[in-house]
Amino acid sequence: MGKDILVVDDSATIRAMIKRTVRMIDLDVGEIHEASNGIEALAQLADHEIAVLVVDINMPTMDGIQLLSRMKQSDRLKHMPIVIASTEGSEKRIQQLNEMGIAGYVRKPFQPEQLREVLLPLLGVLQNAGTTDTESDSDDGLF
Repeated sequence: MGKDILVVDDSATIRAMIKRTVRMIDLDVGEIHEASNGIEALAQLADHEIAVLVVDINMPTMDGIQLLSRMKQSDRLKHMPIVIASTEGSEKRIQQLNEMGIAGYVRKPFQPEQLREVLLPLLGVLQNAGTTDTESDSDDGLF
């Protein structure tokens, strides 16, 4: 059974697009939950077992930065992987987000493959693909 995702964006159109993209790129996910701001996201996190969040930065009521800050204060939520999907992509902003511990960043508009590339390892799909015989050999100094 796939893991659940929470999409947090104030635009219903963007949420629908992300949901459609996740289904289209053939990821093994369970339910895709939605929230239109950080407050709604926290309520969804209280009600559901979420594996990964895809979060916009600019939203009313509680934006993505505020949501990240609140999650980092919670022992239960502070290690939850968060992917930022935003039109805001200045180097300074991305550095700030990385310092806050995001798991990935996708700039809107994005290609489906970009979202897939970021989500695959976070959903545990690639967790057994880390070592191969070739890598073991190279660790032994043979290459």
